Amino acid sequence: MSEDDRPRLLSGGNPQIPKGAGDAPVQAYIAAMPGWKSAIGQRIDALIVKAIPDVQKAVKWNSPFYGMGNSEWFLGLHCFTRYVKVSFFKGASLDPIPPGPSKQKEVRYLDIHENDAFDEAQFSDWIRQASRIPGERM
Repeated sequence: MSEDDRPRLLSGGNPQIPKGAGDAPVQAYIAAMPGWKSAIGQRIDALIVKAIPDVQKAVKWNSPFYGMGNSEWFLGLHCFTRYVKVSFFKGASLDPIPPGPSKQKEVRYLDIHENDAFDEAQFSDWIRQASRIPGERM
């Protein structure tokens, strides 16, 4: 992909990807994530698909969303300058609760920085739990 064809990076390095349903726009987003963030995006996507093979995907508001039927979303990703934010839309219902607090009662976050240890087993467990909880309609 030439430099002219790459998606524009918004504030914090978040890729500007047209909204769309399915795997293709999510993969375009992941490919456009800058630097080390693309590799973590690929890993997160692979773990979600492994845990929930029939997961639904979409890009909305320049962020990938993962969910179950009826357009109910349980997780979203977003790039910031120094980290990737994973949003668990019903994270307060997970056990253990993801570490990042939110101003929204049910939302919890997992911020992943470049050199952070990434507990794939815990993340996969959160994915399985989150997929069984009625998600957010967006």
